Amino acid sequence: MSMDKQWKIGVIVDSFRVGVREGLLKAKEVGADGVQIYAVEGEMDPANLSPAARKEWKSYINSIGLDITALVGDLGGHGFQDKTVNSLKIEKSKRILDLAVELGTNVVTTHIGIVPDDRNGEVYEAMHNACDELSKYATSMNAFFAIETGPETAAHLKQFLEGLGSKGVSVNFDPANMVMVTGDDPVQGVYTLKDYIVHTHAKDGIRLREMDPREVYGALGFEPLDHERIAKMVETGEAFREVALGQGSVDWPAYLKALRDIGYEGYLTIEREVGTNPEADIAAAVKFLKRAIL
Repeated sequence: MSMDKQWKIGVIVDSFRVGVREGLLKAKEVGADGVQIYAVEGEMDPANLSPAARKEWKSYINSIGLDITALVGDLGGHGFQDKTVNSLKIEKSKRILDLAVELGTNVVTTHIGIVPDDRNGEVYEAMHNACDELSKYATSMNAFFAIETGPETAAHLKQFLEGLGSKGVSVNFDPANMVMVTGDDPVQGVYTLKDYIVHTHAKDGIRLREMDPREVYGALGFEPLDHERIAKMVETGEAFREVALGQGSVDWPAYLKALRDIGYEGYLTIEREVGTNPEADIAAAVKFLKRAIL
């Protein structure tokens, strides 16, 4: 495959676990073209950034020679399943999207919660209403909230997206999440969600047993998540395991071909959530992707 000049490699800065400023430098060192940054709390929370600080961050990132692929705007707490807190979450999400646009990207990735099977239930309605409002806002900004794949199958997610009035809520495609949690085929998933993919995560994993996605992502009325147990699960493999790029069940040649086939021209953004030496893993992942797309 010849490399499309618009197909670039990104890294989630927070995967280095060293803070944003140092993480930016490490991203440049390992050969990334762009970075994705968490913007939910701490130094990159929109509430903590003055107009001057925003300009300073944009200038600094550009001076290093990096672009911003997207911001992470995942607010946790089962996404938008609980209508009693959605107004606050919607407002916060909009402010994160405002920040994204100011910093030079038009994508905010997020988890909205597991899409229920019951389309007539209260939870489905709460998620639909929240996403419809977010979608309209994003469209007005020529931007996107991008739902990360994994909690449900691609076909089920597509059905939910088709019920919205616009494509301001689209997809951040993570092939490893699909492999690890639902056992869905990411290659077919690309073709299924082809009209909605605006960003991707480059990650790999293996599935060891079938499981209820609520064990990983939680759900309204389901037993609360034990984050320590989930972190251990991801690393040591109770039900699935995140592994280094190219060592899991994602069929990278077929997956990348599928992205080519649908005309995807965005970023392949490396995410590494486990491991004792993330910098080495990310550097190896950059090299793996560069080889894979040449």
